[in-house]
Amino acid sequence: MKISAISTIVLRLPFQHVGSPLLFAGKPRTAMEMLLVRMDTDEGITGWGEAFGPGIWPATCATIENLVAPLCIGHDPAQISTLHEDLQRKLHALGRSGSVVYALSGLDIALWDIAGKSAGLPLCRLLNSAPKRDVPAYASLLRYIEPSLVGRKSAEAVSRGYGHIKLHETGVVQAREARAAIGPDVRLMMDANCPWSVADAVAVARELRDVGLTWLEEPVWPPEDYAGLAQVREQGGIPVAAGENAGNVMDFGQMFSARAVDYAQPSIIKMGGVTEMLKVLKLAQSHGVMVMPHSAYFGPGLLATLHVCAAYPASTLIERYYCDLDASPLGEVINPVNGRLVVPQAPGLGADPDPAVIRRYQTL
Repeated sequence: MKISAISTIVLRLPFQHVGSPLLFAGKPRTAMEMLLVRMDTDEGITGWGEAFGPGIWPATCATIENLVAPLCIGHDPAQISTLHEDLQRKLHALGRSGSVVYALSGLDIALWDIAGKSAGLPLCRLLNSAPKRDVPAYASLLRYIEPSLVGRKSAEAVSRGYGHIKLHETGVVQAREARAAIGPDVRLMMDANCPWSVADAVAVARELRDVGLTWLEEPVWPPEDYAGLAQVREQGGIPVAAGENAGNVMDFGQMFSARAVDYAQPSIIKMGGVTEMLKVLKLAQSHGVMVMPHSAYFGPGLLATLHVCAAYPASTLIERYYCDLDASPLGEVINPVNGRLVVPQAPGLGADPDPAVIRRYQTL
C-alpha cells in the first residue's frame, strides 16, 4: 500500500458563547477553526488527521501542501515510525514547533487511522490489547470573566454530568465563585494561559489555596520557563500543570528534569501526533508524572487523544472543550455520556468526518 494523495480541509464551526467576547491570538473568536488532513492510499483506504489550525491554519496548510505532502507521496503508510523520524529530520531546520510540527501531527494521526482501518481494529486496540471502554472527561469552560457567569456555567456543566470542571480565568474571585457553585466534591482546575511572572504566579497560587484546585495550569510567562514553573509548584502550594505549548518529547524531558509539573499536558495536534505522544507517556511514567492531555478541539485530534488515553494503563482525564457547536463533523461520538467519553470501536479512529458538515462549513 502506498500514500497516493494528501489534502487539507478547513472548517469554521460557529458556536454558542455568552459573556465577554472570546479572544484568540488577540482577535475575537466567533467560530472554532478546524484543520482536517485527509490521506488517501492506492488501496482505497483513507485516513483522517487533524493539525492545529486556530489562527494559524493558512501557514499550516501551506506547510502540509508544499513541504510535507511531497515527502510522503509514494511511501508505505504502515511504516509510521520510519516516516515520522524521516520527516522530523528533513524538516528540523524549519522549526521544532509551530506550523511544521502541527503539520506533522496531522499527518501522523492520519497514518494511525489508516493503520487501524487496515488491521480492522480501533486505534486503542492497536496500542493495548485490553484498553478502557470509556474515559472520564472534564468540562473545559470558555473564559467568561464575569464571576456570576463563571459560577453559573460551572454549575451548568455539573448538571450535564461532568464531575470535573476547568476554568479559563485569571481571577481568584472567579475561582471562588465556581467553587461555591459546584460544591466541595467536584474537582476544579484553572487554566490561566501563561499570564504572570513567577513572583505574581506564586502570589496568586497562595491566594487560591483555599479553593481546592486540583491543578493550576500554565501560570507563568513564557510557557517554557520550566525553572519558573518549578518555583511556583514549590512555593505556591498548588499542583501545577503544563505542556500544551511543548513541541516534542525533548521539551517534556526538560520539563520533568526541572520538576516543573505535577500534570503533563501534551497536545496531540501540536507536538507530533500519536507517535510523539506515546513517547511522552512513556517518559512521564518513568518520572512519576501524571498525564492529562490537552485536547480542546473537536475533530480527529480529540478522537486520537481519546484512543491513546484508553490504551494508557494509568488513570487520566480527557479534556472536552465546553461549548456547543452549530454542527459537529463527528456527530455524537465527541459528546460525553454521564461525564465520560465512550471510545468508538470502529476501525481506526472510529469515525470519519461527516461529508455534509464539511460541505456546509468548509472555508478552504
